[in-house]
Amino acid sequence: MLGKRLQAQRHCSWRQQAIRATRAPKFRMVTCNASTNGSIQPRRATVEDKQRLIDNVDCFIFDCDGVIWRGDSVIDGVPETLDMLRGMGKRLVFVTNNSTKSRAGYLGKFTGLGLNVKAEEIYSSSYAAAAYLESINFDKKVYVIGETGILEELDLKGIKYLGGPEDATKVVKLQKGEYMEHDPEVGAVVVGFDRYINYYKIQYATLCIRENPGCMFIATNQDAVTHLTDAQEWAGNGSMVGAIRGSTKREPVTVGKPAEFMLDNIAKTFGLQRQQICMVGDRLDTDILFGKNGGLTTCLVLSGVTDEKMLLSPENKVHPDYYMSIKQPAQIAA
Repeated sequence: MLGKRLQAQRHCSWRQQAIRATRAPKFRMVTCNASTNGSIQPRRATVEDKQRLIDNVDCFIFDCDGVIWRGDSVIDGVPETLDMLRGMGKRLVFVTNNSTKSRAGYLGKFTGLGLNVKAEEIYSSSYAAAAYLESINFDKKVYVIGETGILEELDLKGIKYLGGPEDATKVVKLQKGEYMEHDPEVGAVVVGFDRYINYYKIQYATLCIRENPGCMFIATNQDAVTHLTDAQEWAGNGSMVGAIRGSTKREPVTVGKPAEFMLDNIAKTFGLQRQQICMVGDRLDTDILFGKNGGLTTCLVLSGVTDEKMLLSPENKVHPDYYMSIKQPAQIAA
């Protein structure tokens, strides 16, 4: 019955499809099949492919930046699509590597964009950092390179911290004999996206990691670029992490995508098996790799970082199970 309805909807407008209870997803879906020579040959998914995805998946994990919104603009049709999936009884989870907000902060953004989302459905990398420290029974102090999202999540876990926004205006003058003191009780440095990163923060983090025995180096994520506005891509947290990696010669523990910790936490929280989950994202190196590494079904949408040319490039080695084009792009606000 669902297959017949989906077939009939092909002659309707995209927006009309979005508001029907039994409609197909708002994305044009294309699958990737390996050819005999090992290359990836894309083909448009059939109605049966779409129905199989709906039938086999109990939980959809959505990236946010570039999938749900761009900057402060919701991507057209997203509210209807989410309502459709909820109406089908699917569990929805929203993940973001952007650590500038806490889960409470992101709930406010979802609500402001007219999206019906619950706080417990949101997994930010700021929350992942705090949850990771809690999972290892961390009982020392944290030095934070990052913004208020990390601090709010640490507060909720009862973890002591220093740094963050309060160090934004501190200046290192490098006068003769200048020596920077640091807190020997710091047992972890968490590096998240920080619009106010400065030399003071880099030096303080470096001292903690290099001189405090056992001090951990934790990255919320290592994204090269991110969609902070709807106008262009901006340097991501990978640039902040890279500064500390360079000065300490240490590799961080990463808690956001594509690392395992966030997915493991989601699966345990909701009692899900990996084969029940589909990851929907716009980035090959984080979203799709996150899903592939975790044994999930993966769907790439071409609404964000990755375009079709990049996906189909011979140099690309990360291939989603499906990739999807939005039929009617969002009208991005100025």
